[in-house]
Amino acid sequence: MNLKRVRQWVALLALLSLIHSFNALTVCASGNNNATAPLIQVTPPEPVFNDEARRTELAARRAHVAEQIGPKSVLVLFSTEARVYTGDVDYEYRQENNFYYLTNLNKEGATLVLMPGHKALHEILFLPRRRRGIEYGSETWTGRMYSPEEAQSLSGIAEIWDAREFAPFMRALKAQFAYQPKPENVFLSAVFKHEAASSEQSANVNADYETLFSAMRKNDASVYLLIPEEQDSRAYKQEQTFAAQLAQSASGFTVRNAWPIFAEMRVRKSPMELQLLQHAVDISIEAHESAQASAAHAQWEYEVAAEVDYTFRRRHADHWGYPLIVGSGVNATTLHYEEAQGPVKAGDLLLMDVGAEYGHYTADVTRTFPVNGHFSPAQADIYNIVLAAQEKAMSVVHPGATFADVHNAAVEVLKDGLFKLGLITERNSSQYRLWFMHGTSHFLGMDVHDVGGRIPLEPNMCFTIEPGIYIRPDALDLLPDTPDNRKFIIAVRPAFEKYKGSGVRIEDDILVTPAGYRNMSGALPRTIPDIENFLARAARELHNEPR
Repeated sequence: MNLKRVRQWVALLALLSLIHSFNALTVCASGNNNATAPLIQVTPPEPVFNDEARRTELAARRAHVAEQIGPKSVLVLFSTEARVYTGDVDYEYRQENNFYYLTNLNKEGATLVLMPGHKALHEILFLPRRRRGIEYGSETWTGRMYSPEEAQSLSGIAEIWDAREFAPFMRALKAQFAYQPKPENVFLSAVFKHEAASSEQSANVNADYETLFSAMRKNDASVYLLIPEEQDSRAYKQEQTFAAQLAQSASGFTVRNAWPIFAEMRVRKSPMELQLLQHAVDISIEAHESAQASAAHAQWEYEVAAEVDYTFRRRHADHWGYPLIVGSGVNATTLHYEEAQGPVKAGDLLLMDVGAEYGHYTADVTRTFPVNGHFSPAQADIYNIVLAAQEKAMSVVHPGATFADVHNAAVEVLKDGLFKLGLITERNSSQYRLWFMHGTSHFLGMDVHDVGGRIPLEPNMCFTIEPGIYIRPDALDLLPDTPDNRKFIIAVRPAFEKYKGSGVRIEDDILVTPAGYRNMSGALPRTIPDIENFLARAARELHNEPR
């Protein structure tokens, strides 16, 4: 056998060995955790929902929005436009959250109109006509579009009209004319047929507009749009343009903001939403464990990040919910470190803040672990303070508690720990903010920093608890040169030199329950013994050489 053939066989055997090792490490998350069980928790099967149940929930959401805006109002929701990456290349498409929340549709070009005061046409979906030729922009170039039947099956909306009908429909509304769509542009309808409607049917449909038109004549009608507040206004250009047009037309409509309505709904998760979110968390747990198991032989942060990306793809995640944060050593002290281009060194702590998105819902889970499998005494000092702060914060979670309660509980533990380490000189001061400068919690859902604001916690709300300590090497150098700061720097310098470059964050996804809470990501090792045991087992079973 020639040398080339020998090398091919050696490479093949090595690949088969690696595949066997990985398969031996996987176990369903619902399986047992005894010493003989495989190590990595494989994501459970994807949740399966009955189509009718999904449509029923969507219809209930639309009905709630309709009730909130009332019979004198119209809601207009636009599907989001494609976002340009560069030149003629777009980012991967992702639907606007609130449009998806009411329709389950994930393609561009559609518009949803709700008219609660119109019995027959209380909801209309304007859908782009399928382009099935070979010209640019057709399905040949950009992929399959929804057929009317598919859109109706996904959304449960009865009235499906051609998207080209939206502009004349709105012109008619502003002019207080009962609109009659072109028969060929009515794809599906319980009201209009392709044949001419009867005079009695037309009269009934036209009469239903009168509630809205009467309000318009009194300047008492409203159009609800998604008007950006804290959101990125660049993503809502259609709404801004449409609002400006209404303002110029003296139509009798007042433009109102629909954001508060959706925020109030989305902050409380339905059982269906909780299943989607839990699945996103489960994918994230597997990704964390796969990446941690690979870190011992990684040379660069991007190698560890690649394990996360691979798991997300393998487990059918939509994408990540936010750019991956994989920071080793001093890079872990940057809160939103996204480059993942630095080296991974023995003796480093590696911080991974990664969350999969599944079914439009995103997880947000962070772990910090030692690359060589063992926390040094100094690393353990910092880690245990953060862990104790997180556990204290969790202990105050119950219906009626606030983010301030959770944050303050964590801060008190952090202050005490930092004081004992010599990193602050006063417990009852804001000195701790030099080492912990962000909030402890945010709501979680369709966005990683989801809607909800600062309202008291209720059952079925989901949020994060994520204390941290970040000892940036330049932190003391950046303090203003004042007598108090010079005194502070001298006092904390010995501890700073011992701990500088350490970045630790621990983050879990929390579901509020009637009795307290459930840690949705609690299956992922979190204590020092559990993390070290996991890494030791991974080293044995993957034959990782110690570093």
